[in-house]
Amino acid sequence: MPEFGARPWIRVIDPQRLPSEWLALDLGPGELSALALALENPRRTVLLDDALARRIAQSAGLTVWGTLRVLLEGKQLGLPSEIAPLVDKLELSGMWISADIRRLILTLAGEDGS
Repeated sequence: MPEFGARPWIRVIDPQRLPSEWLALDLGPGELSALALALENPRRTVLLDDALARRIAQSAGLTVWGTLRVLLEGKQLGLPSEIAPLVDKLELSGMWISADIRRLILTLAGEDGS
């Protein structure tokens, strides 16, 4: 786990409250905390890749991005110049990305080979 305290621009914040109905759902502590913090800060964008967590956030009216969206936004800013190698690394690290989503993301990034 990274040392967050070594990065002055990162603040670790615990949510004030967790909706009790979420505790029965098949979500990990990270997703639960992210959702609770997003509810407390509804003008912010919450980063979630878990499908159930994304559905819950969207039904609560929250703005949700996934890791692949972050890569696309970064590419538009010129960082990085290519996202295909990063998508490869995500898959190798265990993130499941369907072939259709992979194609779509690389097409949107202008890296579809055409």
